[in-house]
Amino acid sequence: MTADDSFARLNDDDYPAYTIGRAAEMIGASQGFLRAIGEAHLITPLRSAGGHRRYSRYQLRIAVRVRELVDQGTAIEDACRIVALQDQLEEALAL
Repeated sequence: MTADDSFARLNDDDYPAYTIGRAAEMIGASQGFLRAIGEAHLITPLRSAGGHRRYSRYQLRIAVRVRELVDQGTAIEDACRIVALQDQLEEALAL
């Protein structure tokens, strides 16, 4: 891997750069919250060689959308479903 390859990862929204602890801190949520949206199959974090969850910036943006709905009183399962449906609608409208 060259230095250019390493630098390119900094701009890759899909690169799983963040541990669960750092990801939770970044979005102002708990690690349990991130695990819950994973269990709801909204996001699937990649695993490091040691089996630890790693999150991408793209996944964190999804998690923030869920957290905003939960903060407004929506149940986490319902918030995950709403975000998934919003994304499906956006994809359908783009066709």
